[in-house]
Amino acid sequence: MKIGVNVPNFGPGTNPDVLRRWAQTVEGLGFDLLMVSDHIAVTADVAEQYPAPFYEPFTTLAWLAGITDRVRLGTTILVAPYRHPLLTARMAANLHQLSGGRLVLGVGVGWARQEFAALGVPFQHRGRLTDEHLAAIRDAWANDTDYRAGQIPIWIGGNSDAGLTRAVRLDAAWHPLRFTLPWLRAALHRLKAAADEQRRPVPALAPRIALRLTTTPVTGPARLAGEGTIEQIVDDLDQLRLLGSETVVLDPFNGDPHETHRPQAAWHALATVAAHWNLNDHHR
Repeated sequence: MKIGVNVPNFGPGTNPDVLRRWAQTVEGLGFDLLMVSDHIAVTADVAEQYPAPFYEPFTTLAWLAGITDRVRLGTTILVAPYRHPLLTARMAANLHQLSGGRLVLGVGVGWARQEFAALGVPFQHRGRLTDEHLAAIRDAWANDTDYRAGQIPIWIGGNSDAGLTRAVRLDAAWHPLRFTLPWLRAALHRLKAAADEQRRPVPALAPRIALRLTTTPVTGPARLAGEGTIEQIVDDLDQLRLLGSETVVLDPFNGDPHETHRPQAAWHALATVAAHWNLNDHHR
């Protein structure tokens, strides 16, 4: 099982130097994947959770590709309806080629109504638009030699039944975000049922979990996977491996934009996970 990291490409403490240090930390500790988020117009609903500056993901990943050597680069998640599908296909294919085949394209339908309005995209049609865009992107990769995409993994983000059904229908990995383990176990039954109903294979599992390291155990039914002592976090990773996860993405951002002023706390948590999971030779 491979382990990735969701890097905050936003917030008052984020700048090019900090992003460079994030990339060096993630790759230097032996993690497999570095992922960033997607917003284009930082409208009020976006800024409340992810304040400016917000570094555009393709631009940021292209730059990080040039200052890293091994780590894969991805989006968690790219909001598919925000860009023309041929633009997304072109940027993804070029980034994949320029990085030596390191791109993972995580996509989703989005949630920020004001941002959709600012971009002139109908919020109520975002699910249908996502399906249409993904079909157009794959068609461009498959049939237009100018795109030369190679094999770019696609992950479908979202915790709803619509999201997991979309992953089944598109034969793409399912990428649920920040959950409890009991919720995931129940969701995997729904994923299997959706696959059986469509007579399609069960998609690969590539979840994104919290990373909140504590000195004392976190208890109770609301505990997210990835919250607690290092022993709890390692056990969560083991449980996710046993549930079939091919990749797990750790998300050290816990909701306070001021965290971006203090990335050292997240780096310490990542170093602790790396030491206990033994990333360099423990890809189980």
